[in-house]
Amino acid sequence: MSSLTLTSPAFAEGGRIPVEHTPLGADWSPELRLSGVDPRAASLVVTFDDASHPLFPNYNHWVIWNVPAADVVPGAVPPGERVASLGGAVQGRAYGRHRYKGPKPPFRSEHVYTFTVYAVDCLVDVPPSGRRADVLQAIEGHVLQTATLSGTFRRRDVPSSDI
Repeated sequence: MSSLTLTSPAFAEGGRIPVEHTPLGADWSPELRLSGVDPRAASLVVTFDDASHPLFPNYNHWVIWNVPAADVVPGAVPPGERVASLGGAVQGRAYGRHRYKGPKPPFRSEHVYTFTVYAVDCLVDVPPSGRRADVLQAIEGHVLQTATLSGTFRRRDVPSSDI
């Protein structure tokens, strides 16, 4: 596999996820930038998980697939089963259903969140009722590249007037 790199202009690897990308703000998905996307990639799959959830490890906050293979996944992806602005990409069922749902750990608790992008050699044949596990099963044998970006969030970093 060739190397794929995932970054965001919103935060650095291991950095704080800005409040605008959480339910305490606008709850917009951040822009994701990729470098080194394999030219054979037919589409992208993106997952967003709470890697430190105490009861449900890697609790899924967002899953979207059939995103056109490109160097940028735009931010502020609108809610809905299908996203016309992303070529009909499909958002599955995750926390918040058919939409990005940003970090909101319990007060005074810091959690680590991870975006994962999979460059795949096909379009994924999973209906919008699908969940992350369904999509990951469907892409087995089709993944060309994978990249991750992790960030942290804790509610105490947000001024109490904003909570």
